[in-house]
Amino acid sequence: MGGLELEVMKIYTKKGDTGETGLHGGGRVPKDNLRISTYGTLDELNAILGMVTSDKTLPADLKLRLTRIQAELFQLGAELATPIGKSVGIALIGQTQIEAMEYEIDRMEVALSPLKTFILPGGSLSAAQLHLARTVSRRAERELVTLHRTEPARPEVLQYVNRLSDYLFVCARFANFESGMADIPWIAPQA
Repeated sequence: MGGLELEVMKIYTKKGDTGETGLHGGGRVPKDNLRISTYGTLDELNAILGMVTSDKTLPADLKLRLTRIQAELFQLGAELATPIGKSVGIALIGQTQIEAMEYEIDRMEVALSPLKTFILPGGSLSAAQLHLARTVSRRAERELVTLHRTEPARPEVLQYVNRLSDYLFVCARFANFESGMADIPWIAPQA
């Protein structure tokens, strides 16, 4: 390759064999550390979004937006994997990304009928997976809030993760709308 040497990254390092993992920028913590759990949950969410975007029936514009969210989840994960006081080395999530989600929520809701009842997760496969993603997003937010008590996160991180579950809820409804399926209303049992 003209003298350009590519460094191959090994998948296994054996450094975690004792139950610890390294943070970006230095330091080691137990693998069950709340910081690790929090960005691990964001990684789980990212994998679910990968399933959603693999659905060939998913509208291209929704796939494009969800792929952008996947990249932003990597940004959040990198920030959470970096000890406080160390440089993350990449652009951080900020108001631009939060406002983009809010704008897209508003645009999708224009096409949707107003909610008059709670809805059950389901409908199209993509919508059901997006509802699953929404619940994992909420878990990530709970973990982040707990982490924030001892290791404060930037306000934009908290805002982004809070907005994300709303975004995924509307994406689920929009996926049903685009596939011609109605949301499934929850019918409250009579007392």
